[in-house]
Amino acid sequence: MADRAPVIWWVRRDLRLADNPALTAAVATGRPVIPVFVLDAETEDLGAAPRWRLGLGLDVFATTLNDHGSGLVLRRGVALDCLRALIAETGAKAVYWSRLVDPAAIARDTAVKTALTAEGVEARSFSGHLLFDPWTVATKTGGYYRVFTPYWRNVRDRPVAEPQPAPCRWPSPERWPASDDLNAWQLGAGMHRGAAIVARHARPGAEAAQDRLDTFLETRVATYAQDRDRPALDGTSGLSEHLTYGEISPATCWHAARRALYDGVPGTETFLRELAWRDFAHHLAYHTPHLITGNWKPDWDGFPWTTDASDPAIRAWQQGRTGIPFVDAGMRELYVTGTMHNRARMITASYLTKHLLAHWKIGQAWFAACLIDWDPASNAMGWQWVAGSGPDASPYFRIFNPVTQLDKFDPKGGYADRWIAEGRSQPAPEALSYFEAIPQSWGMSPTDPYPDPVISLKDGRDRALEAYAGRKTDASDDL
Repeated sequence: MADRAPVIWWVRRDLRLADNPALTAAVATGRPVIPVFVLDAETEDLGAAPRWRLGLGLDVFATTLNDHGSGLVLRRGVALDCLRALIAETGAKAVYWSRLVDPAAIARDTAVKTALTAEGVEARSFSGHLLFDPWTVATKTGGYYRVFTPYWRNVRDRPVAEPQPAPCRWPSPERWPASDDLNAWQLGAGMHRGAAIVARHARPGAEAAQDRLDTFLETRVATYAQDRDRPALDGTSGLSEHLTYGEISPATCWHAARRALYDGVPGTETFLRELAWRDFAHHLAYHTPHLITGNWKPDWDGFPWTTDASDPAIRAWQQGRTGIPFVDAGMRELYVTGTMHNRARMITASYLTKHLLAHWKIGQAWFAACLIDWDPASNAMGWQWVAGSGPDASPYFRIFNPVTQLDKFDPKGGYADRWIAEGRSQPAPEALSYFEAIPQSWGMSPTDPYPDPVISLKDGRDRALEAYAGRKTDASDDL
């Protein structure tokens, strides 16, 4: 009967039961719910680290579903083809999912919704990956925001729906469709021996996400405004990997932080701004999708960045051996943990695009391969912000000095000591683990001498300023 026809819950970047509008709506129908994850071309294209981390998240999530008397069906192929096959196998009359707003996801989801609707299948997408859908936030003239500060003023006091609890149970189908074996997908194959090292730092799953949020708000948020810039401290929330895969909703984080704000806890507004900054990246990716693939400001198309990723200086940057401690420490933290401190991301990006004059897309691609918290919108906007080619960008002439930055934000040198082994009589365990994670073909050893700078900071800065001097300045640059 139609009223008992299952609902397919198409799981994507929403690996959670709590505060999941698509799941809540599916359960509210009273019909059997079949959770399905499709490994399609868009997902296959993930870099080695995010692809591996996705596999960890799926494994934990499948266990969670099993504990709730449900299960996770895995299929591989074109999303529309896989969903059609499941509809035929199960008699499902509806497919629900949480929407994503990056260009690739929009193209895929639009095609799926159009085709299924034409075939008489209810196809519905729901909010949940962001605080505010991009089309709901507009300037007074009806346009989109290009600068974060006025965007923040618009959304800071907007109502956000209270997070909904996880459904306890929901009906299962009479017969479960066949499922692929997650292990057979080998999502971690590209990590090689690095997987065992990064696994020490990744914390997949909704339970770990909630624990991180609670711990952060109880112990660190009060000093977050200052400590978030100090790379040697554990001063951030660590929630980025969980938000990436939807193991916690941004609304859950928002309301928890708002409660702390009302209680007068310092640092909470800074944290709320960071949640809104994540939304802002998706706001821009939705309204100006070329942000993901090219210069947001077209007059940067002729800037003389090098695009040769095999350049020895760029390889030194990737391998954390530029001879600049702040840069090298950040790049090694990335390889060992799959994440990087936010201040280090800024410094490593500035060094690549300015001191080395390498195209930001080289850095974007490297981060896309190495970050377990990789996000298409945040990664693209972050790189273009630093390079100067993006919206609300750092002024193009601002060239961070990695030495003075390290002196300012890590005066005791703890960050470099933690991640760099060469030249130290007793290297930190994390510094040594870098050599366990990297490809053996790199030929690096902790007993090597620490390298000299691939370019002096002065020469790199002067060369960058000379290149900028020859560029026609766009009136939209934020000076």
